Amino acid sequence: MLPSKEEMALSIDEAEWSWLRAHMQRGGLILVDDALDLADTAHKVASDDVGIIQNLVEEGLIGKPTDSNIREWEENRQKKFAVLIVSPYVLIQEKMPTFH
Repeated sequence: MLPSKEEMALSIDEAEWSWLRAHMQRGGLILVDDALDLADTAHKVASDDVGIIQNLVEEGLIGKPTDSNIREWEENRQKKFAVLIVSPYVLIQEKMPTFH
């Protein structure tokens, strides 16, 4: 049974780029634009909502990281991401630094 969007939201974790590289190398990393809700997007991926996912890809809101993204992240391997696993994919969003 597919988890609800709310259940998925509770599963969002944080990871550094260095921990995500292996997923990128196997082609399983999906970058989700910060304008989108990560749990909602993951739910659409998990429910195989092809029409919506195709539109998001065409609009550039989700997709594989670009070479430019990867170069930037390689220079800052401690960069933090919000992460949600929707097997076989790992959906990520760039996290803004938090200041205390």
